[in-house]
Amino acid sequence: MAEAKAAAKAEEVKAAAVEAKEVKAEETKEVKEPAKKAVVKKAPAKKAAAKKAGEAVKKTAAKAAETVKKAPAKKAPAKKAAAKKAEEVKANVTVQFRGKEYTTEDLVKIAKDVWVYDLKKELADFKEVELYVKPDECAAYYVINGTEKGRFAI
Repeated sequence: MAEAKAAAKAEEVKAAAVEAKEVKAEETKEVKEPAKKAVVKKAPAKKAAAKKAGEAVKKTAAKAAETVKKAPAKKAPAKKAAAKKAEEVKANVTVQFRGKEYTTEDLVKIAKDVWVYDLKKELADFKEVELYVKPDECAAYYVINGTEKGRFAI
């Protein structure tokens, strides 16, 4: 009889275990299904929220760009302003010797003429000139565009 009681108890335990598994499976299904529904319901809301956020970002960017356009230009710091003024100093240089007188503009004009007529180059290609005046030789030495070197009489 003890064996019969033990077998009956074992069957009860097995049945309880099976029943517990079934209950657990049903609970899991119930939990999963509402979760799926919740996700499905929330997805359009997320898309709408993302779309609204994107529109808000675009509007904010547009307002910022508009503000930048309307904003007054910032004044340069004092150091930069002073440096700019130093660069903008107007200088008139005149070389006088042996009864002759040449300004910087005169010497640059002569260098341009040498570039066009003597070197047979296009005036549009004349970008930069460095001039060295030697009154004792009655000559001006030039370096045009950093490559062409020569001299002309003054």
